[in-house]
Amino acid sequence: MPAFASSAFASSASDSSASDSFVSGSSVSASSAYRSPFVRRSPASLVRLVRRAAPLLLAAGLPLSALAQAQGLELHSADLREGETIAAAHVSIACGGGNQAPALEWKNVPEGTRSFAITVFDPDAPTRGGWWHWAVVNLPVATTSLDRGAAPPKPALQLRNDFAKTGYTGPCPPPGKPHRYEFTVWALKSEALRLDAKAPAAIAGAMARADALGHATITVQYGQAKK
Repeated sequence: MPAFASSAFASSASDSSASDSFVSGSSVSASSAYRSPFVRRSPASLVRLVRRAAPLLLAAGLPLSALAQAQGLELHSADLREGETIAAAHVSIACGGGNQAPALEWKNVPEGTRSFAITVFDPDAPTRGGWWHWAVVNLPVATTSLDRGAAPPKPALQLRNDFAKTGYTGPCPPPGKPHRYEFTVWALKSEALRLDAKAPAAIAGAMARADALGHATITVQYGQAKK
């Protein structure tokens, strides 16, 4: 994520004006979430709740990587190394990078998986709910890899990230301590999460977690030195 001043506020304003148009219902639908006594019947309220709860959801129990190992699903990448600095090719253009999504490959898929989702999340962003860099849903179950910089195969959808852009946007945090970036693949029970492409990545992340049979994560880091 970049220096947050303008983009964060723009994204927040966009989230708060969200409408029902980006959800069309599924077995893990936003409409079912609205019926929860803990969520108001408003997409904008759901977005705010998801953004605020994301760090707690992602940190609950064991770390994502430990949970993934227990569940069997494995995520590998020729471009990412657990705990290491992400290469410039995958960093945002705003930080002088190539802004290419890294190559990803997954295996040991849980029985009953009907589709996959991919998310990239920065839990260290100076916002209440972290920062979503990428969300892809409805990847066909036959898909077990994505090439570097490649568009996901149809009928997969890339959703709106927290830069208010569709697709992948690489790291570009404010100068200071490096941020962590969690690349996660989700094995889902549903064939499709029926979200419009304008849906915020935060909602996709919450719906993927609710529908997951398993997930696997590679966490990398990136930072800018203080000037």
